[in-house]
Formats: sequence, C-alpha cells, structure tokens
Amino acid sequence: MTTTSQTQERTEPGERRSWLREHSELGVCVLLLALGVLVLTDALTMDVDIAQRGPIGPKTVPIVVGIGLLVIAALLAVDVLRGGRGQAETGEDIDLSEPADWRTVLLLAGVFLATAVLIEPLGFPLAGALLFWGAAFALGSRRIDRDPLIAAGLSLLTYVVFNNLLGVPLPGGPLMGVL
Repeated sequence: MTTTSQTQERTEPGERRSWLREHSELGVCVLLLALGVLVLTDALTMDVDIAQRGPIGPKTVPIVVGIGLLVIAALLAVDVLRGGRGQAETGEDIDLSEPADWRTVLLLAGVFLATAVLIEPLGFPLAGALLFWGAAFALGSRRIDRDPLIAAGLSLLTYVVFNNLLGVPLPGGPLMGVL
C-alpha cells in the first residue's frame, strides 16, 4: 500500500498541469501585459518635436493604448483566476478536415511583397491600387470591369486622407505633380 505522502507526490505534477490547462488564458494575459509594457516604454521614450500643435501630441494615442492593454490584461487575469472561461468559437464555418488554401495565401503574400517593393518607385496611389486590386483578385473577385476602378478610387482616397488631411507624407511617385 502507498502512503498519503507518496500519493500526493505522484499527483502534484498532474494537478499543476491540470491547473495550468484550466487557466491557459493567463498566457494571453501575459502577452497583453508584455505588449502593454512595450507600447508604454516605446511611447514614453519617443522623441517629440517641440513644435507640436495643441495639447495632444504623438505620445497620446500610444500611451492610451498601452494603458488600455495593461488594464485589459489585469481584468482578464482576475476573471480567469475567479473561474471565468472563454467560449469555444462557434461562429466560423471552417471545415478542419479540408487543407489550407495555400494558393490564396501565397497570392496575398505576393501582393503585399510587390506593394512593399513598388511603393517607392511608383508611389502610394499606384502601388496601393495594385495592392487593393491584387487582394480582391486573390480573395476570389473576378470583376475586371469594376475591380481596378474601385481599387484606384480606394487608393486615391487613402492617399488624399493620409497625405493631405492627416499630414502623413506618403510617396506620390510619378503622380506627385498631378495630385
């Protein structure tokens, strides 16, 4: 017969594994905590131009996001330790027995790489149009009559909003004089 102390020694590692498995969401808490600390550290060490406009500067949003990440990490940890559990995903219509669609993944990766390479010589309006059209094509849209027009419109709208309204300079490329 085994004694009680021998039984506890044998079940302790299993109990630890079981506790960790039941509280696996704590890993997400640690990830959110690390991300929040990284964002706050980066925001607080950011060099700010003295000539900023208004009381809200470029540090404001990263600080708010970093604090938000820390608060969410703490609230999630408290919930998990009190017995809260995440629900299994039920909203996705994914057949796990089917293989991954690598053609789509590779097409999207190629479109993103092409955009990264072409953004300097062509400028954002043209490279962005290729990005939007290529993503639509990779995801299954075959409307040759409207897709390039929608992509060009989205790209130009994005360029105007960021470059002209928000003051974020984007490369204009050959269209710099036109726009």
